[in-house]
Amino acid sequence: MQDQYGRVIDYLRISVTDQCNLRCVYCMPREENLRFLPKDELLTDEEIVRLCRIFADIGISRIKFTGGEPLLRKGLADLVFRIGQIPGVKEMTLTTNGVLLKDQIGALYQSGISSVNISLDAAQKEHFSSIAGIDYFEQVMEGFEEAKKYPMTVKINCVLARELNEGQWLSLAEYAKDAKVDVRFIEMMPIGTGKQYTSGGQDELLARIKERYGDVEEQKEKGNGPAIYYKVQGFLGRIGFISAMSHKFCSQCNRIRLTADGVLKPCLQYESHVELKRMLRQGRTEHELTELIVKSIFQKPKEHKFQEQQEKRCDLTGNMLEKKKMSEIGG
Repeated sequence: MQDQYGRVIDYLRISVTDQCNLRCVYCMPREENLRFLPKDELLTDEEIVRLCRIFADIGISRIKFTGGEPLLRKGLADLVFRIGQIPGVKEMTLTTNGVLLKDQIGALYQSGISSVNISLDAAQKEHFSSIAGIDYFEQVMEGFEEAKKYPMTVKINCVLARELNEGQWLSLAEYAKDAKVDVRFIEMMPIGTGKQYTSGGQDELLARIKERYGDVEEQKEKGNGPAIYYKVQGFLGRIGFISAMSHKFCSQCNRIRLTADGVLKPCLQYESHVELKRMLRQGRTEHELTELIVKSIFQKPKEHKFQEQQEKRCDLTGNMLEKKKMSEIGG
């Protein structure tokens, strides 16, 4: 499936829950009365499977399960297995904070998960807790070690925020030194509480890595998304960067998002969406749903305007900008 700018859209990120067992300061405000979606407002397993059949029919071949924290959803491995049986689905991956990973990774691998991304913003226990709000560092490390036992790709995702973890960046990079693990550094997106923090940049951090470890070589191999990878001399794994701000990659964007409450979002920044759950529960036919999805994907915006439009309600063409927090949209 191509959008109006000729980009091939083949990658779907599905948020299976808006709940999380961490309270990372840049993602989920630490309020006492956080409100999460009632169970009946979440897409059911049957609804997700039905939508995935439609997505696969129009060319979506790669699916990422996210949240919130996706491992909080009961029966996730069974849902993954069912989606993996859909013709056209070639790859299924998972992004998790790792807290519950140790006990679930075996079943997820058996169900078809081929790669797992573990969110980790600090390499020391005390620093981790100050960012995540809860002391689950040991559980995350246990999940990380367990995942490495399986023949799958294991990645660490670190969000770059100067005020929170600048002193941790090189320590986190070293997770790729002695193990075949990809450590990816993600620039902070100015969404929700993330607007309060200053992101580090790819060029700056790459220079620090070169200064400490020596020469690096850019890799030609790419993954499902926009990450650029580098091989560092003496490292078994790789260092990756996802730099939506300093190295804008909108012209190669291949993804769409499905929120936990059934909203299809073609672009992270914009409010434009299709309420697929409502359409499903109104009894719309497969043909009608397909037409809505195809139209939404075709109209995917050309690019984000985060640098220019942070404080505005709409862009210069009148497109409304998203005001939800990242935790409400899905990772």
